[in-house]
Amino acid sequence: MAKICIAIDIGASSGRVIAGTLKEKKFAIQEVYRFKNNMFEEKGSYYWDIDHLFNEITNGLKEFSKLGIYAEAIGIDTWAVDYVLLDKENHRVSPVYAYRDHRTDLTMGEVFKKVNPKKIYEKTGIQFQQFNTIYQIYEHVKSNNEILNNADTFMMIPDYLNYLLSNEKAVEFTNATTTQLFNINELSWDEELINITGFNKEIFPKVIKSGTILGNLTKEVQQRTGLAEMKVIAPATHDTGSAVVSVPAITEYFAYISSGTWSLIGIESDTPICTEKAKEYNFTNEGGAFDTYRVLKNIMGLWLIQEVQRLYDYKYSFAELASFAEESKPFKALINPNNSRFLNPENMIEEIQNYCKETKQFVPETPGEIARCIFESLAFQYKEALLQIKEISKKDINKIHIIGGGAQNKLLNQLCADFTQCEVYAGPIEATALGNLAVQFIALGEISSLKEARKIILESFDINKYIPLCSSEIEENWRKFKSLQ
Repeated sequence: MAKICIAIDIGASSGRVIAGTLKEKKFAIQEVYRFKNNMFEEKGSYYWDIDHLFNEITNGLKEFSKLGIYAEAIGIDTWAVDYVLLDKENHRVSPVYAYRDHRTDLTMGEVFKKVNPKKIYEKTGIQFQQFNTIYQIYEHVKSNNEILNNADTFMMIPDYLNYLLSNEKAVEFTNATTTQLFNINELSWDEELINITGFNKEIFPKVIKSGTILGNLTKEVQQRTGLAEMKVIAPATHDTGSAVVSVPAITEYFAYISSGTWSLIGIESDTPICTEKAKEYNFTNEGGAFDTYRVLKNIMGLWLIQEVQRLYDYKYSFAELASFAEESKPFKALINPNNSRFLNPENMIEEIQNYCKETKQFVPETPGEIARCIFESLAFQYKEALLQIKEISKKDINKIHIIGGGAQNKLLNQLCADFTQCEVYAGPIEATALGNLAVQFIALGEISSLKEARKIILESFDINKYIPLCSSEIEENWRKFKSLQ
């Protein structure tokens, strides 16, 4: 018989309710409901509307209930690092900050005066980014000391949403590790780092593994949505953790790029890699599903082209922007995508143009020139990160799996193959939802292992292959890219 689970997959710009069917060792998915998600600005700060998100989740579940079919379980994944604070009555004690808020722009330096960054990395294995949870809650306490008296429970956003479904409090491993507050050696919250923020370790709930059955859908949610009783399962609640579960790899050595708003490039490892060189290159060791670690690096990703699309009032689709880029001359201008100026500028197009002026390059003007600049720069960033991965892991990697929405960008996929000189396999597109579903089916005993899940995904969806081409221009412009700051 076919078995059905529901994946709630929420990203920085949208969320989806997806029904996943497993029948005769084949996956099929159906998008039941889609909704928007955006940061909002208030008095100079950026927040998430959590009430809106949960309301949309229940709206999506109402739509699923209209299908008249039974689901075994449900699980939620979202982005990482952002958090919710509850009081003793389980009410939120403050608005939910968004990681692109500027309040942490200078916070890392303050924290480093209290604890050596080398020690932080040795404890957590997490790359240094200004929006990591440790810096967010440090700044939160600094600006509102009263929060220390009111906060009784800390949870990451997907854990909070799973709590609203199940009434069970926990923080799932893949997301806990992103906080830079979780000791990756002791596999527990790190008291010293938490104390630096001003908080007490006691407000941090137990950390659970991916695939933990939290409980059942509450009676209140059942009544609100029309659904029958079903299990609530914590998947890999960090969306990248779920996405990596779905990598359709059958060989041992491969790199992956989870391509969406961010490009997360890395490898799967049985152990963290917390060497001095890994710290120098700013690699992170995020928890993975089923006793794995995601040794990866954050690259700014398709946020750049998403902002360009927005500034053109959505006149052009992503496919059209990629087509314009393909028609534009190569290597006219490059940027360093990871420069912090591109994290949340007022105008991405102007920021790219100003960067090119400052670095004495051709200034892109047309949509195609701007898009070409972004895609070539991202592909060079992939090349740089891959070389670093090979160095710190001592693995000979010649295959890259691109998963997520960015797998649809044929130009960027080919540039990635050409610039890295690796075979590139693109797909599945719905990687995060599939990984979420796969973990649920493993928890239910319908799939035996991560290895079997990946084999099922490989046989259920089209995966496109890109063969690397050689060009002398690539090496010449690679040297130019490496000189950019």
